[in-house]
Amino acid sequence: MAAHIVKAKIEDIDMIVPLIAAFRCTLRGFMGLQTTPDVEAAYDEFMEYMEKDYPIFIYKENHNCVGYLVCRIDAPVVWVESLFVDPSARRRGIASVLYRYAEKLAHSYGQQTLYNCVHPNNDGMIAFLAKRGYDVLNLIEIRKKRPDEAAKEKIAVGNNAFRF
Repeated sequence: MAAHIVKAKIEDIDMIVPLIAAFRCTLRGFMGLQTTPDVEAAYDEFMEYMEKDYPIFIYKENHNCVGYLVCRIDAPVVWVESLFVDPSARRRGIASVLYRYAEKLAHSYGQQTLYNCVHPNNDGMIAFLAKRGYDVLNLIEIRKKRPDEAAKEKIAVGNNAFRF
C-alpha cells in the first residue's frame, strides 16, 4: 500500500497515541527533562482533540501512522498545535506534506498563513518553518518555571533578557 494522508478518526487511536506520547517526551526534552512516554496522557490528549473536532492529519505507510499534524481552528485563524514524525521516518518530506495539508486548511478559511507556537530550543522546527518563509511574529510565553524545570540559559527577546 502506498503512503497517504488521511484525516484521523477515532479508529486510528492505537496508531497515533504512541506518536503523541513520543512528541510530548520530545517537548519535555527541550526543557531539559527526560521522561518516558505517557501513553495514558497521550490517549487523553487524542480524545480531547477528537472531542474539540481538531483536524488531525496522519501520514500512513503500510497501515502504520508515521507522522501526524494537529490543527486548532479559531476561525478564521488556523494554529498548528503539533507536528511530529517518527524519528525512523524523518528526512523524507513527511512533515512537509503534512504541513501543506494544514496550509490548505488555512487557505480554506481565507488565510495566507498558519500560526505556530514553537519552543525556542526546537531548532528543527524553527529551521523547518524558516525554510517555508515563516518568521517570528509577536508571541512570547512568559511564566514562572515549574518545580521540575531548571533555567539553564538566557534568551534575549528584543531589549529584554530572560532565564530560560
